[in-house]
Amino acid sequence: MADVPSYLVTVIWETAEPVGDVPDLRELTERVLAGEGVPPPAPVTIVITGPEEVRALNAEFLGVDAPTDVLSFPFAGGEPLPGEPFGELYVSLETVQEQAHGYGIPVARELEHVVVHGLLHLCGYDHTLGAEEEERMRRREEHYLGDLGPQHEHRRS
Repeated sequence: MADVPSYLVTVIWETAEPVGDVPDLRELTERVLAGEGVPPPAPVTIVITGPEEVRALNAEFLGVDAPTDVLSFPFAGGEPLPGEPFGELYVSLETVQEQAHGYGIPVARELEHVVVHGLLHLCGYDHTLGAEEEERMRRREEHYLGDLGPQHEHRRS
């Protein structure tokens, strides 16, 4: 990874890692941050946890008492200070596994997708602002992951 600047990426598995291929979430995060022009070190923490934890965070911070696959919490103020997080992602592994099985794709592929999706939110993308912004975000997701297929055209949450 000589071409990618050095970022501070922490991945915390609060739940057991899935069986089988597990994507390198640190490398993926570094690639997305560099590709989006985020200056290093831009610390990012990715917490892989359960659906109850993600739902509780969704209710507490976003006022939505519903499960979801990934939540993004950017650093307040937009510009990280040295040692301050650029942002945090909370991923419900169980939800990711359910979605992957429903889509007929590997869990690793869906995990990569939700992490890239969350990172793009940290970088300022917001698909909830309308079709044009949703398409712009989709193009960036596919820039990093390739064709996502029709199973991800529903993302409006």
